[in-house]
Parts: sequence; C-alpha cells; structure tokens
Amino acid sequence: MFGTDVGIDLGTASVLVYVKGQGIVLQEPAVVAIDRNTNSILAVGEEARRMLGRTPGYIVAIRPLRNGVISDFDVTEKMLKYFIKKAVGTPLPFARKPRIAVCVPSSVTEVERRAVEDATRQAGARQVFTIEEPIAAAIGAGIDISRACGSMVLDIGGGTTDIAVISLGGAVVSDTLKVAGDNFDEAIIRFMRKKHNVLIGERSAEELKINIGSVYERAVPVSMDVRGRNLVSGLPKTITVTSDEMQEALSEPVSNIIEALHGVLEQTPPELSSDIADRGIVMTGGGSLLYGLDRLIKEKTNINAVLAEEAVSSVAIGTGKYIEFATSARGQDLLKSGIAYGR
Repeated sequence: MFGTDVGIDLGTASVLVYVKGQGIVLQEPAVVAIDRNTNSILAVGEEARRMLGRTPGYIVAIRPLRNGVISDFDVTEKMLKYFIKKAVGTPLPFARKPRIAVCVPSSVTEVERRAVEDATRQAGARQVFTIEEPIAAAIGAGIDISRACGSMVLDIGGGTTDIAVISLGGAVVSDTLKVAGDNFDEAIIRFMRKKHNVLIGERSAEELKINIGSVYERAVPVSMDVRGRNLVSGLPKTITVTSDEMQEALSEPVSNIIEALHGVLEQTPPELSSDIADRGIVMTGGGSLLYGLDRLIKEKTNINAVLAEEAVSSVAIGTGKYIEFATSARGQDLLKSGIAYGR
C-alpha cells in the first residue's frame, strides 16, 4: 500500500483521508488526548473526542488546529502520522513514502502554508502538494473549474468558512471568514447560559446543532432534551430546547457568513456574476447542512443555493482528485508552468 497517493482534508473539526483508487477511507475528529505528566499521546481521533470534558487533570484532550491553521505543530504532526498509518498501513523496509495533497484555507499566509507542508512531510510524506479549500470543494462537488465560467462555492467547515468565485481553474475573488461550525457551537452555549441559566458542554452544543439546528423557520418545530449544570443551584438540570430557539441562537454567526457572501458578490466581475445568477451557489462542508441555510441565502441574495451531493466530504474528494491530477504527466507539466490550481 505504501507509495500510493493520498489526499487529506486537514480540518479544524475532523480529518478525512482519500486514498487513490479507494476513495475516502478514514473520517475522524481532529482531537488528540495527551498525558501532561509524560507528554505522551494516549488517544487520537474518535477515542480522544470521547474524552473531551471528561478527563482528569493530568490528561488533556486538545484540537491541534484552530481556525483552519496549525496551532500546535508537534501534536499535528503526530496526529497526521497516526491517520496516515491507519489509512495506508505501515511502510515496508525500503518502500516509498506516499505523495500527499493537503487543503489549506484560501487566505492562508505563506508561513501557515509552510507549517502544513512541513507537518505533512514530517508525518511521512515524500512529496507534499497544497490546494485551497474552496477549489478542492468545487472539484469534489463535481464542478468543472477549468471552464471560463463563473462558479461560486461556500464551504463552511469547523474553523473557517471559505467563499470563492472560481473560473479557469483559479479563485477570481475569495474570502476566508473565521466563523464556522465551532462558532455555531459557541453561540449555542452562550444562548443556553443567557436564556436558561444552564451551562452545557461542547459535545451537547454540537448535538443540538446537528439534531435541531435551524436558521430558517420550520413548518413543524422540533425539540430536544439537553442536560447541563444549573448556574444558580450548581446541580444538573434537563431542559427542552426547540428549533425556534436554535434559530435565535445561530442568527449572529450565520448573519456574519451572509454578510461575507455579500462582500464577495460585490467584488465579482459582472460577467461572472451573471454566471453565478444562472448556476447558483454550491454549498459544501458540515456547516452547510444547517436546516434552511439554502433558503436563507436565496432570500438574502436572490441567488439559488444548492447543497453538494457529498457536502461533508467534498473537500476530501476534491483533494484526492487533485493529487491524482498533480501526479499525472500532464499535471506535472501544468504545475511547472504555474497554470494548475495548487502547488
């Protein structure tokens, strides 16, 4: 298996790994549990996520990526090494290491890009390519980005929201907003504290978001019970939360995303704007699954918004297709000439 080509969606919330010829073989939370006494890693991925908020003082469950970029280089390297090994196996003696493509936010700095490349190389890659997230999302959503035609992508991940207008293989106008899935969770926690005097954890907020999260009024409201700590008595308390309350809780971060979407549309050349009006806005990423987001975008921009078929895995699929292209003879020639959409 080693020596193969791999595409990695290195997300703030989760990591997806695409292996050439197999598709997506791994999807796990980007969480690492560390023993502070020995500085050793105890668990990675789903096993570590189950420890969030439930560990003794000497064990800490951390997310080594924040807002789409690396915040802890050493832990990110170890996490990547674990996921690569799990996805493609242990290298045999003298076996070639894999070539890996990793996605980065569209507004990433050169220093942040280099940190991703270095961490991936240290984790076991023999050659590293990077591709911007909205470009990867567009490829994964099935958009032919090589055409001289405007396509707009809204990718809402865990740490960042990437918005881009793409034509002829590149982003004509793009913006990265540090408001995404994590901010939705934080907004729900703040709302529960303010309205119900109840403190809930990150996992409970995420469950509320996934199960009853709404940004547009539902014809039939839904509800869910959630447990937390009463801030007055200090005792555990169970309350029933409705989808209407979720709409109120999520209004601020979603308004920020709509505002950024407006900003990108305002900067888009007129010819591409007419293409987008005809083709609509393609939504990818886990955050785009929020109930009613497509209708809210249509209401605010008068442009249709369409959810990609594989919304959560679009970036990983696009990154995988990119590594297949980048390692082909034609792709190598285009990369050398600077025409291709990546490095």
